[in-house]
Amino acid sequence: MGSEVYDSEKPIHEVELDTFYIGQHVVTQNVWKEVMGDNPSYFKGDQLPVEQVSWEDVHLFLEKLNELLELDGDRKYRLPTEAEWEYAAKGGPYSCGTSYAGGSTLEKVGWYFGNSENHTRAVGILVPNELGIYDMSGNVWEWCLKDDQKVAYKKGLTNSFRGFLSNKSPVFRGGSYGNESVGCHIFNRGIDGPPRGDSSIGFRLAKTTV
Repeated sequence: MGSEVYDSEKPIHEVELDTFYIGQHVVTQNVWKEVMGDNPSYFKGDQLPVEQVSWEDVHLFLEKLNELLELDGDRKYRLPTEAEWEYAAKGGPYSCGTSYAGGSTLEKVGWYFGNSENHTRAVGILVPNELGIYDMSGNVWEWCLKDDQKVAYKKGLTNSFRGFLSNKSPVFRGGSYGNESVGCHIFNRGIDGPPRGDSSIGFRLAKTTV
C-alpha cells in the first residue's frame, strides 16, 4: 500500500486484509433514492453517481440500508477502508501495476478533466479494472474509512478495518471528473473532506465476507 510520490502516500508498506466484498460501481442516484427517498445530487441522472453527500449523510444511508435489509454485525454494508479500496483499485491479485484503476491510459478507464466535460458520467461505461470494477479512477472521489491514528497508515497496521477506525478526518480516494490525471492515480489521497458534501464526492459499498 502507498507510494513514494507524495508525503501523504508514504511509505510503501504491507497491510494484511480480511476477505471482503466491494461494489462494482459507486452508489448511483437511483439506489440512493430507493433508500432515502430524496436526491441531493447536483448533476441529476439515475445512473449517475450520487454526490453532494457528506460523511454523515453516507452513514445515515448505511444505517437505513442495513435496517431495510435487516443486516447486523459483519453482515452490514459499510464504507471500504483505505487499504481495501486501494487493493481493489489495483486489481487485487490480478494487478498489472498500472497508475490508474484498469489501465495506464486514463481516457480509457476514468472520467477526468480531460474527457468529462466537467460533470459526472453514468457508471460502468468505460473499461473496468482487472477485477471487473468500474470508475475507481475519476468520475467521483469515494469516501473511505480512515485509520484512527495517523501512525496507523505510516506503520501499516496489520488489519486496517478492525479496531483502528474513526469517523474523524475522513478520507476520500480516486479523483473525480474535475481533476487532472495526476489526481486520479490509485495512490492519491484526499483528506478532511467538505462537511456538507461536494458534487465531486460519492461512495462505494463494502462488506466483510461472512
